[in-house]
This record gives sequence, structure tokens and C-alpha cells, in this order.
Amino acid sequence: MNDAVSARRIRVLIVDDSALVRKLLSELLGSAPDMEVVGTAPDAYLARERIKTLNPDVLTLDVEMPRMDGITFLRNLMRLHPMPVVMVSSLTDAGAEVTLDALSIGAVDYLSKPKVDLAATLGDYREELLEKIRAAARARVRRYEAKPERTFTATSGNLGADAVLRRTAPIKYRTTDRLIAVGASTGGTEAIKEFLQGMPPDAPGVVIAQHIPKAFSTPFAERMNRSSQMTVCEAQDGQQILPGHAYIAPGDRHLLVIRSGTRWVCRLDDGSPVNRHKPSVDVLFRSVAQEAGHNAIGVLLTGMGKDGAQGMLEMRQAGSPTIAQDEATSVVWGMPGEAVQIGAAAEELPLPRIADRVLALAEEMDVTRQMPRLAL
Repeated sequence: MNDAVSARRIRVLIVDDSALVRKLLSELLGSAPDMEVVGTAPDAYLARERIKTLNPDVLTLDVEMPRMDGITFLRNLMRLHPMPVVMVSSLTDAGAEVTLDALSIGAVDYLSKPKVDLAATLGDYREELLEKIRAAARARVRRYEAKPERTFTATSGNLGADAVLRRTAPIKYRTTDRLIAVGASTGGTEAIKEFLQGMPPDAPGVVIAQHIPKAFSTPFAERMNRSSQMTVCEAQDGQQILPGHAYIAPGDRHLLVIRSGTRWVCRLDDGSPVNRHKPSVDVLFRSVAQEAGHNAIGVLLTGMGKDGAQGMLEMRQAGSPTIAQDEATSVVWGMPGEAVQIGAAAEELPLPRIADRVLALAEEMDVTRQMPRLAL
């Protein structure tokens, strides 16, 4: 959290056309000692005036509102007065594209609306809401600038990774194949997009674990496929990992890499959440460390928490080059920051340089494998 915010309570403005939702969110946020609901607004026009007078640190924003929808308001806000925004709306299959649009414009995170008829779940909902608001208050937001969309034609417990995959020694074998493993969370949908846009159509195979709901992973993969020269898809169990292809973990399954003969394949696992996430980056990275070892490259992008840091350490110990996104270009420097702190990241780079560095590392690995051994 920046110094100005950490010295006082986080000031939150709630924007939602439902009086019941405004009341419930106000109660949930107001119960936290480090937060203060400074106001509410039923539509974008009143929200605009209250932002000017109340100067909130974080905005919660609905999508469907009268007079001006939340996406249009967000686009105007991030162009003229960038600030941390958490989208709070109904997360359905139909709304997945809308929420991905919000993230591309600059929203820090998203959350479903509270289910007021399910009081038993409000405790868990409150903790998730507070966590996302705190992360948003620490986030780095940037002014929105509309850019032409690049398109290409050719896609809850706090357990460790042991809950899904026991740690074993890496398998050592010689292969000309390379594998790139990527993990991300808060801010990751746009970071992954930028990374994939830097990869050529013949790049090594890429496996990706992004913290994302089930309803979002398919539209997200389709969106990435449209904007990348690689072929991007939502991973399927038993699917062979091929060069020029990227495989995104489904929103309700862990993605693992296993060896099948001379090939790597995707394995989906319905085990317990790890680090409260499913898919978990730690699970993916551990499987890559064990099955690919020094033939793989690990990349940990922006995200809240520490999921992926331990798995990246295991990759580095198995001989994999590892890269963490730097603090300056991360929306939230939680996961990559933890990787740097525990020595899991061999390099720390700004997002625009990561794709080129990964390609250079893959090429260096190929040259090293091809060099003849000198007789002593």
C-alpha cells in the first residue's frame, strides 16, 4: 500500500444502482478497521461528482447502471482521472467478456455481487472483498489510452501444492523441446496478453495458470487467441503441448504438465484449491520442475499473494531459468515480489522486456545443447 493510503484508512466509494447492494457492501467494508466507506452513488453521473468531492482511494463499480453503463464510465474515468477500481457485478457466462473488457481498460480486479439470500456465505465473501480492496489500494494504475486491437488469425483453502502433487526429483533427459510456464493473478489478463503478443508463431509451447473464474477462462483464451500470433486455447486433459501453441488452465481445474513418451501433455486435476486458488501457479510450476526441469523457463507476472513463488523456486532448483515481472510494471507486486524475496527469480524484468528475454533464453538453451563436448 502506498505511504499516503497506509497512514490512514482506505477510502472507498461504492457505485451501484441497487440500494440493497450499496447497503450490504457498505456494511461489509465498514466492518473493517482499515477501511472507510466515504460515500455511495446509484449511477455514473453522481459517482463523477462524488469522486471530485470525496477523493476516494478505491472505487467499486457495477456494470449495468441507468444513464451510463459501468464500462463507458470506467473508460472515461481511466482516461481522465485514473484510480483503482474493483468491478462488482454478476459474474455469468454472458458477462465474462464485459469483465475482461473492464480489465483491459484498467480495472484492477473483479468480484461477483454478494448473494444477499445466502447469509452463510457472506463471511467468505467479506474476506475476499476486503482482500481485493486492499490490493487495489496498493495497485499501480495507468491512464487508459485506446489502442487498435491487434488480431491474428491462425484462444478455497490455503493448502500447499502437496495437496495436488507431491514433490519429487526432476526427471533428467535430453530433448530439443523447450517449455515456457507462466503464472499470474491480479492484473494478469493484460500482462499475459502483452507477453503473448511478443511471442512468434513458432515459439516454444506455453502453459499458463491465471487465477480466473470458470466462466471466464474460455472467453479469455479466445480473446488471447485473437490477439496473439500463437494458437491459444483453454487446456484439455491429455492435450499434447506443441510449439507455437499456448494452453490456459480452465478456471476450475489445476493444470499440470506430464511426460508421455517423448512428449509433454496437459493434465487437468480437480484437486483441492492450493494457496486458495484453482488453478494454482504453484501446482503448474511444480509439475514443470519435475517433468521438464532445465528444459523449461518460468515466468511469474503481476498478482496478489504468493502463489507461484515456491513453485518457481523449485523450477530454479531444477535448472530452469526463471523471470519475475518487476515492481514498476506490475499492477500488484505480490507473487513476483515474493519470488524475488525468496530467491526463486533469477531475473527481474519489466513486462515489455520479458517475451524477448524468454526467446533469447530458449535460443541460448538450444545453442548450449548443440555444442560438442571437448575432449579433456
